[in-house]
Amino acid sequence: MLIENEIDVAAPVEQVWNYMLDVPRMAPCIPGAEITEDSGGGTYKGRVTTKMGPVTMKFAGTAEIVEQDQAGKRIVMDASGSEEKGKGQANMKMTSTLASSGNGTRLKVSQDLQLSGAAAQYGRGMIQDVTNVLMRDFAKCLQDNIGKAGRGEAPAATKPASGFSIGMQAMVTALKRFFGRIFGKGSA
Repeated sequence: MLIENEIDVAAPVEQVWNYMLDVPRMAPCIPGAEITEDSGGGTYKGRVTTKMGPVTMKFAGTAEIVEQDQAGKRIVMDASGSEEKGKGQANMKMTSTLASSGNGTRLKVSQDLQLSGAAAQYGRGMIQDVTNVLMRDFAKCLQDNIGKAGRGEAPAATKPASGFSIGMQAMVTALKRFFGRIFGKGSA
């Protein structure tokens, strides 16, 4: 399934680019993510914990930067993992493209995601809505940390992803989209 997001970060493209390439520094901004080993050459081992409603899923796996185009400001990363308890699998190719947008940066993220096991039971809409919430949290953390780095302050990590909070935000997004269609106002 293809999931696409666009987020704006109030920082110059070069700062965002450098931050995105520094995976150990960037990873704490991804809700529920943890780097456990830097294997070198742009390859990392880690864990991702996420909640979908009442279900908590923990994946362990690897992520690798397979392409970085400095001129085009494009980064491609392959990631794969297995549920630590369970039979689920997740594979993702994530392409991030950065472009100037006013005084900041527009970050376009395209995730080609394949899921099996418990995670696969959720529909595309729910996964898209949860991803939208996580991307907003990521963008805020990224922007805050770039600002803190510029002021010489220590970076912060995102709070652990709360299933209830994510679920509520995703539900509100789904309801806005649903009622927008009914009343002809487009999607949210």
